[in-house]
Amino acid sequence: MPYKTVWVEYPDIEARCKEIGAAPTSNKADGQPLYTLPVIHDLSTGAVISDSSKIVAYLDKTYLDKPVLMPAGTAGLHRAFENALQGLITLIYPYALPTSHKKLNPPSAEYFRRTCEKAWGTTLENLTPRGEEDVAHWKKLKDGFGKVDEWIRVNGEDNSFLMGETLCYADMWIAAYVLWMKLVLPNKWEEVKSWHQGRWEKLLKSLEQYETVL
Repeated sequence: MPYKTVWVEYPDIEARCKEIGAAPTSNKADGQPLYTLPVIHDLSTGAVISDSSKIVAYLDKTYLDKPVLMPAGTAGLHRAFENALQGLITLIYPYALPTSHKKLNPPSAEYFRRTCEKAWGTTLENLTPRGEEDVAHWKKLKDGFGKVDEWIRVNGEDNSFLMGETLCYADMWIAAYVLWMKLVLPNKWEEVKSWHQGRWEKLLKSLEQYETVL
């Protein structure tokens, strides 16, 4: 199915979402609506969908001839998976936010620094753990990924995905964060790719065909 990607700088996200009628995905700390990406605008139906899980559910329901990422009856399980892993994903931020900032265009970089430092109560430069704190934090992150590895192996030691050999939205969700680490933490990635019998490098390799954005 042909599509076009529109890249939006951080400070322009809210205005762009309002322009096309995309709903906010949550609220800011002050109670104001928070608009986030990704968002899809399906020109064939007119639908505008925000929030990754809702986008997947919409595509699965609307385009029945395409691979299903959230099989019938698993929406609740997928939401539970996301909620269960929020603590794990948060552990990545102190390492990945400062290095991600360096890759942004100036308008996004200013917005990113300002909002991150307000949320975390410190500068980006002081966000990354050091010394013994770093060792403990990194171990906790590795152990968290180890728990996901255990879930994948439940139905068989050689499983590639959470549903065995069937790719689902949860695999894509965790892979997105693994890819983020690979791209912005190249030195850390050298260790991560060896974790759990190379689980995470293999996961990214199995999904390489989906990395290209048109």
